[in-house]
Amino acid sequence: MQIGMIGLGRMGGKMAIRLVKAGHDCVVYDHDSSEIATAAAEGARSAKNLPDLVKLLERPRAVWLMVPAAAVDAVISTLTPLLSPGDVVLDGGNSYYHDDIRRAGELRTKDLHYVDVGVSGGVWGLERGFCHMIGGDTDIVQRLDPIFRALAPGVDAASRTVGATGKPSNAEMGFLHCGPTGAGHFVKMVHNGIEYGMMASYAEGLNILKHANAGLLAPAKTDAETTPLRRPDLYKYDIDLPQVAEMWRRGSVISSWLLDLAAAALRESPALDGYAGRVSDSGEGRWTLQAAIDESVPAPVISAALFARFGSRGEADYADRVLSALRFGFGGHLEKTDERH
Repeated sequence: MQIGMIGLGRMGGKMAIRLVKAGHDCVVYDHDSSEIATAAAEGARSAKNLPDLVKLLERPRAVWLMVPAAAVDAVISTLTPLLSPGDVVLDGGNSYYHDDIRRAGELRTKDLHYVDVGVSGGVWGLERGFCHMIGGDTDIVQRLDPIFRALAPGVDAASRTVGATGKPSNAEMGFLHCGPTGAGHFVKMVHNGIEYGMMASYAEGLNILKHANAGLLAPAKTDAETTPLRRPDLYKYDIDLPQVAEMWRRGSVISSWLLDLAAAALRESPALDGYAGRVSDSGEGRWTLQAAIDESVPAPVISAALFARFGSRGEADYADRVLSALRFGFGGHLEKTDERH
């Protein structure tokens, strides 16, 4: 099958190569010519610009965008005048599903189709495959089935769920038509919200283990500003975090790909010296919480994980100053630079 791929960054380029390796005709374009060259070296056909990409595709065309969510509208605005009735635009970025509904309506007036695809797989997707969550009209999604199937990890990516028999479903292959326009990105939005919570839980747990040696450290000065460690003898463990992560990966109920990645990072640098601890968010956690509020569904873990990311970027600094000022105001408490001294 033939498809155009616009955006060859962390995932787009690897998706194009995976499609080529599966025998599909992939025409690629990116503003970075080196990314085009990399994909072309693997068998993709390169386009000089968007008009060239459209010309290289046969009707009805399918053009997949793998660009940042903030850039999707601009790319669609440039792309759609070049397309013909019946062509399909797929958005594989982390767009807000509200935007999907609007875009599909706008494209429908031009007799163009729109499919939203939430893609998970990260930089490892070329080898592992890309799990994807799809929203759009059933007939269009079915037409594109060979593309989705080629990108998906396949049934062997995980053992079959107990009770599953017969021919594997699309979901078992690693892709799913979740519903009409927006459903794909809605499911991916919640997927990323869950990811926030899982990452935060691993981080908090490993941090507790890291500080299990508190009783071995020099005792804090006794003063009115510091709560003492009441039983230092209960916290005298120097726990090997890289080895704990390795052990947890094998047979524990908290094993996961995220834990695999944590183990790899800890093996490379137990102190994680190459990281400053500033954690960004690209919007999905916020949107998940907005949906939870609209649905009256409690989501305390995801909300705490999102707010922790805000704090990691210094967004809590002013609030912390307010707390310190109030504490000084009512009790004359002075700030300490180090709680242990």
